[in-house]
Amino acid sequence: MPTPPPAAAATAASSVPTAHADDAFYPCSDGKPMADNMWQANAIMNATGDLRAALPTALVAADILMYPEEGNKDNKIAPDVLVGLGLGTHNRSSYFVWKEGKPPDWVLEVASPSTQADDLGVKRRRYAAMGVPEYWMFDPKGGVYPPGTPRLQGLKLADGKYMPLPWQLADGGRTIRSEVLGLDVRVDGELLRFRDAATGRDVPHRSDVQAAAERAEAQAKREAAQRKAAEAKAEREAARADRQAAHARQEAARAEREAARAIREASARSAAEARVAQLEAALRRSRVRHPP
Repeated sequence: MPTPPPAAAATAASSVPTAHADDAFYPCSDGKPMADNMWQANAIMNATGDLRAALPTALVAADILMYPEEGNKDNKIAPDVLVGLGLGTHNRSSYFVWKEGKPPDWVLEVASPSTQADDLGVKRRRYAAMGVPEYWMFDPKGGVYPPGTPRLQGLKLADGKYMPLPWQLADGGRTIRSEVLGLDVRVDGELLRFRDAATGRDVPHRSDVQAAAERAEAQAKREAAQRKAAEAKAEREAARADRQAAHARQEAARAEREAARAIREASARSAAEARVAQLEAALRRSRVRHPP
């Protein structure tokens, strides 16, 4: 973002307070947008998210106003992304150098047509004057910085001036190691990709993490639905088995009743046949004693 020049050194000390307990004295917004376009905004937010993932105990902030000089609210600058190692992750209204005890360890400016001249000139000088150890610049879309200027530049402070950090070819492009962060940085399409120099593993993009979380959530929902369907099927199968068992019991009872009835009927027939046989025998005996 464009930044106003530092307040003139000749400003009378009597006209500028030297200490303020109330941070409201220092505006927390300069009234300018964080980004001029989506390329810039995406690069800023992606770098912020990736750095927070890579450096979970560091202060990582996007587009926060930084005040280098206590009591001078006109001396301010808003880095697109800054990192302060060892400063904690609690929220701040602004970055006050005298309260934090040091300037940021790492600053990134993401190029846009309205800011590229400041990135290459005034901001570079101001960050050097503040003592920011590393200053990085990135042109996400390409073509914003002058011809021949690399899309990604990493600079380290040496004797009050910024000098290019060494780079090497890796993964098909320029990779630059941040000495203060311990991260290797390279261009990944229209974003920056950070890699842990100690482990050699890339830091997943915010969008990758979110997509993975969404996939995991969707998979969990599918598995839950599958479990629910399996449980419902098991309940249906159990109910059907219960019905079949009840039907089998009914059939067994019916068979027992049929068997008992058959036994009774067979017994009745046997008794009737025996009675008939007795009657026939008696009739034959009567005929013998009393012939016609």
